[in-house]
Amino acid sequence: MLKSFRPAARITFSLGLTSLFLILLNAFALDSITPSLLRAEVLGVLTSVGLILVAFLWSEVNPNPSDKISLDGIEGFNLDSSLSSSTAEELAWGSKALLTSTPAASILLYWDDRTILRRGIINNSDFVPGTICKQVQNTKKLISFVKTDLFPGKDELYSFVNNIPSVIIAPVGSKGFLMVGGWSERCFTISDEKWITALCEKFNRILDQ
Repeated sequence: MLKSFRPAARITFSLGLTSLFLILLNAFALDSITPSLLRAEVLGVLTSVGLILVAFLWSEVNPNPSDKISLDGIEGFNLDSSLSSSTAEELAWGSKALLTSTPAASILLYWDDRTILRRGIINNSDFVPGTICKQVQNTKKLISFVKTDLFPGKDELYSFVNNIPSVIIAPVGSKGFLMVGGWSERCFTISDEKWITALCEKFNRILDQ
């Protein structure tokens, strides 16, 4: 069980468990228990249990990502030539920042019925949005797939990048969406999702002018 914890969570869990064991051992070794000592014992037990719960919650919120896999594609950067220089510059900056500040391996920006940006690990086939992408665009809600090979509609995700292990699809206004593929399963955190959402809002303001 401890192997699935991050190092900090593992230390917290061990401290809580050790503390709980010592408190119980001390309680059995006492000849008499006073009210003040009983209160101290209860407080110690609650603190130890709290540390153990924190370790579990910490691991649930920030689980250990799997190892990177070798993605089926090539390193590339394709940008729609019809974009203005200022728009192209903003999209280039945003996509580079996303690739360098998150576990993202590949990015695809779809806007106004066409793919206007692909960066990172890409393939040369034309991308055609399916049911999932259209749902994100219609509902304007982000969808995250932490383990794509378990999802029945993985063919649509694999048309983005074949064998991509995790994918986030986020709406870009009402006209598009951003697909972000990760290097490994469960590699994106809640903070990454917030960062991607904020970037999509910026892209929407740039493009919808």
